[in-house]
Amino acid sequence: MSGPLGRVIGLGQSIWYDNLCRSLVTSGELARMVEADGLGGVTSNPAIFQKALSGSDEYDDELRALVARDEGDAKALYEALAVRDIQLAADVLRPAYDAAGGRDGFVSLEVSPHLAADTAGTVEEARRLSSAVDRPNLLIKVPATPEGIPAIEQLISEGIGVNVTLLFSVGTYDTVAAAYLSGLEALAERGGELGRVASVASFFVSRIDAKVDARLDQEAAESGDPERKARLEKLAGRVAIANAKRAYALYEKLVASPRWQALEARGAQRQRLLWASTGTKNPAYPPTLYVDELIGPETVNTLPVATYDTFKQQGRVRNALVEGASARAEAEEHLRGLDELGISLDEITDELRVEGVRLFADAFDQLLAAMEEKRRAFLGPRLARQNLGAAEAQIAESAETWRREGRVRRLWSGDASLWTDSGEDRWLGWLRVVQQSRAQPEALDEVAAKIAAGDFEHVLVLGMGGSSLWPDVLGRTFGRRTGFPALRILDSTVPAQVRRITRELDLSRTLFLIASKSGGTIEPNVALAHFLEEATALLGREEARRRVVAITDPGSSLEALAQRDGFLAIAYGDPEIGGRFSGLSPFGMLPARAMGLDVADFLARTEQMIDSCGPSVPPAQNPGVALGLALAALAREGRDKLTLVTSPGLTSLGGWIEQLVAESTGKDGVGITVVDGEGLGAPDVYGADRVFASITLRGEPDARREAALSALEGAGNPVFRIELEDTRQLGQELFRWEMATAVAGAELDVNPFDQPDVEAAKLASRELMEAYEESGSLPEPTARLHEAGMTCFADDALPATATAGELLAAHLARIGPGDSFAINAYLDMNADNERELQALRLAVRDATRAA
Repeated sequence: MSGPLGRVIGLGQSIWYDNLCRSLVTSGELARMVEADGLGGVTSNPAIFQKALSGSDEYDDELRALVARDEGDAKALYEALAVRDIQLAADVLRPAYDAAGGRDGFVSLEVSPHLAADTAGTVEEARRLSSAVDRPNLLIKVPATPEGIPAIEQLISEGIGVNVTLLFSVGTYDTVAAAYLSGLEALAERGGELGRVASVASFFVSRIDAKVDARLDQEAAESGDPERKARLEKLAGRVAIANAKRAYALYEKLVASPRWQALEARGAQRQRLLWASTGTKNPAYPPTLYVDELIGPETVNTLPVATYDTFKQQGRVRNALVEGASARAEAEEHLRGLDELGISLDEITDELRVEGVRLFADAFDQLLAAMEEKRRAFLGPRLARQNLGAAEAQIAESAETWRREGRVRRLWSGDASLWTDSGEDRWLGWLRVVQQSRAQPEALDEVAAKIAAGDFEHVLVLGMGGSSLWPDVLGRTFGRRTGFPALRILDSTVPAQVRRITRELDLSRTLFLIASKSGGTIEPNVALAHFLEEATALLGREEARRRVVAITDPGSSLEALAQRDGFLAIAYGDPEIGGRFSGLSPFGMLPARAMGLDVADFLARTEQMIDSCGPSVPPAQNPGVALGLALAALAREGRDKLTLVTSPGLTSLGGWIEQLVAESTGKDGVGITVVDGEGLGAPDVYGADRVFASITLRGEPDARREAALSALEGAGNPVFRIELEDTRQLGQELFRWEMATAVAGAELDVNPFDQPDVEAAKLASRELMEAYEESGSLPEPTARLHEAGMTCFADDALPATATAGELLAAHLARIGPGDSFAINAYLDMNADNERELQALRLAVRDATRAA
């Protein structure tokens, strides 16, 4: 080897290349650099990988294959590609590693910068990456943060090589070096082989001058003292190199210490100083300044592409780090002069460390965003599409806040302070229920097998709210499956509806699924008592109870009843999943199994959306988070009436979304009212409080619906468009809206997982029943009038004397801008009643513009 590179290597410094992409390896260029240039290692970072990913198609074939196999979220895909790059590069560098006796020839891979303040998370991820790469010449990059340093010590003690990054201060380097020694000592105590563990301490250089020079320029511009100004100007471009030389002097002192000598005698490798960030940022400085001035034995310099190419041609080689006492004295004089001028280098290096973590995290987020965009493109119609229209620009600021503060990761980690810090972390089981169900599919197999063994014509779900609405969506959407019983739902105590369902079912061939998390919900318990009485008359007491399956949480009163009375089976819910969020738990999936759905396929498709909404996907690319941010932002502006528009194959979905969003957000004087099944009108029948969400199936185009939505959008109404490829993506929609609801709750400062009004209503009901048991009667409200078979009740604000028509007119006249109008109809749910109620609803809307 000749030229500047060869002479530098001859002086004991290793040259590494700060650039790694697949083509560098596959083209043979890396092998040429190792052989011809004596290259001793390669480093990389998220910005380099993101540039390679977005700027070329070299990863597309492999990425497309990974996506086709559903290999995980954006981070998992990045790691799969990056690990392969690292393995390929490590194999090319392996001869250099072997020739150097394991002291050179390394490739570095960093842990997520999002873990910079998480010691345990850093250790866990470093172990996982080290195992995945499985190459001896790998160094795991860990930042020298207060939380990273104990992780470094732990990893060294386990024999995992570490590239310590983001070192700016000599004091921090001293702490890092001590951690390295402590880690080696712990490894030695366990009988580990010290010579197999390598480490470098990456000391960042040019960023120090960039920060210090800016401060010097500011101080000089503000100084009225010519002498002070001259001293300030003299230090420009000198502090970073002086700081590095001070670090090297500390290195020499450390390796001469008895503590190190004892470890080296047992074969330990020295932790070399690595000069990083060596490309000049000031064009006035020589392009190879931070290479020329930092050459010395037992060090590494990692060069970016332009600096590497320039140094090969015009680098100035001398043993700059060991030039003698005068050079070191000059370096110390520069640092002392900075301090005398009142500029704290420690403060600057602390700022640089914090900025460095942020910049690495920003770059990593950009990489993950690019990866998610690629993933989404390769998934194509396998992932239900979402377009938030003009709201996408409106939520840009809040999405950036969520990204910068890591709120998506905080949500997934169960950080209750994201909401109201009142126990929300105890209700996040819905985030992981699909992965748990796919990992342990046998959890429902036994119950499903017992159901399948019976000769059932119908499966009747008895439940309320979250326990019944999602099974209702499945039953109405998929209909009866060949060879399986029909799924029916009863979530009403209206006598006419109970009578009709009782009449329509052959109770001797009906399985009853009673679904109640607490086991104490009155309505399903009353319904079960009714049907058990009917079935007992046909089949006998014991056989009737063998037709009942309970879905409930462990320890509930329903579990005790099922065990006492000999129900066919019990399926257990997760106590950390609330009823509204339970669709992917046994409350939704057991009815799905019973009606013959391919639950394994359903959950696999759902997981594609979960990965898109996962902790590694930045908010702007995260469909559930973006939808939640948009709902909350518009609600704060007064657009708090979410109007659902669904295609015919998805009509039942709206009722589930209505309960999920409205009951989760509607509390503490805020909330989002959901309007389902209203039917679209012209723009002039709506107030300025509407948001429209169109949820459609690709195979059900409707030109009139699209024309109406376009007219509404043209009139300034926000319109969201979601399109499913087919009904098998329903689980994706479920998770999207669950995530959106959780995010909207965080933005609206409410706990989306509690139900204070529901609990208050239950308490009031119990009090009424207790009063009835004592007195034999319920309180009688005072009727305003009786007319034509109607009894009218009204508050005192309405006219004291009026006809029924006048009372209703006066009541409707109270509707103002932003109000909503509700009809609670205790009627059988049939087509005739639906038609009459819709006519009433639209008449009020068109006259008042109210939802």
